Amino acid sequence: MKAEELIELAQEAMRHAYAPYSGFRVGAALLCADGTVYQGSNIENAAYSPTNCAERTAFFQAVYDGHRDFTALAVCGGKNGEITGFCPPCGVCRQVMREFCREDFVVYIAGPKGQYQERTLAQLLPDSFVL
Repeated sequence: MKAEELIELAQEAMRHAYAPYSGFRVGAALLCADGTVYQGSNIENAAYSPTNCAERTAFFQAVYDGHRDFTALAVCGGKNGEITGFCPPCGVCRQVMREFCREDFVVYIAGPKGQYQERTLAQLLPDSFVL
């Protein structure tokens, strides 16, 4: 799957976000090695700490379904459903990725006007904690 296709799926997922407090919607699309794609969106909570990020929503669905081999992730976000800038994964999401992915796992960070950045997990989380 091309980066642009995965980013389109992340943008679609962004529309499903539940973000009544911040208005900041995030979407993610996770590509499994077998070609299956899982989408996720952020789900806020009034207490904030129980909020779940789009990336983890996608990962947790995939893991629940038995997937453990992942190739790439696209993520995008912004106010009022518009991509307003680059939205890289937070530290918690990076560590969840490292639990299931090798350092060469690819993350596409979508920006406005069709732009995107490509990073490996090793670039996003150097010296990661792995057992």
